[in-house]
Amino acid sequence: MIVSLTITRYRKRYIPFALIAMAVFRLPIRFQQGCTFWQLMGSGKKGTFDLNPDWQQWALMACWDNRENFDRFYNTSFIAKWWRFFKNESWTILCEPIQSHGKWDGKEPFSPTAKTEEAGPIAVITRATIRFNRMKPFWASAAKVADLMKDAKGLITSFGIGEMPAYKQATFSIWENAESMKDFAYRSAEHREVIQKTKDENWYSEELFARFKPIEAFGTLHGSDPLKGFSLQPKPEQKA
Repeated sequence: MIVSLTITRYRKRYIPFALIAMAVFRLPIRFQQGCTFWQLMGSGKKGTFDLNPDWQQWALMACWDNRENFDRFYNTSFIAKWWRFFKNESWTILCEPIQSHGKWDGKEPFSPTAKTEEAGPIAVITRATIRFNRMKPFWASAAKVADLMKDAKGLITSFGIGEMPAYKQATFSIWENAESMKDFAYRSAEHREVIQKTKDENWYSEELFARFKPIEAFGTLHGSDPLKGFSLQPKPEQKA
């Protein structure tokens, strides 16, 4: 299995077309060959859970049976042609799942294919559906976690993504190695306290945590590579 995450940025004058795309893209991606799971999402401004959406930045995460199916989508699909027509800036990362716990919209989307013992950069998705009666304490704690995360040792980059701005939220983060990720997730007293609260106060109606091995990334956002020099493999050939 290959998991792709594409982050696209529209120019401000094209924001209405970005909103239209959230509806229009659902039909072609549903019938895209080899795509077993997908999510069209908005993006936050702070790189993690965020109540303030970035109307210029959007995300598509998808699971593919193999690399050939992703390449076909990236080179020839209606969605890819839409992105190129509007001359969007975009960045894509391809990953292999290492492990996954929990569900996303009632499904278990990620089938582990990568070996857990392999060293090097690691990507993580943390995703949750927040209970409406727990939104206030969640968002009070989310701001603290965001501040902790941006200064975490070993963090390369992160993106706040989600289907709904207030209660369906996810963070996709990339770390120098698994040890750095674990230090933040499990050895930070402040973060451990938030994790414990989510359990004790039953904040989520659904949650998922998944780890991935990044295998390739290409493109830019804000004019630069979000991996900050952590190049993985050459950019694949793209058709005009």
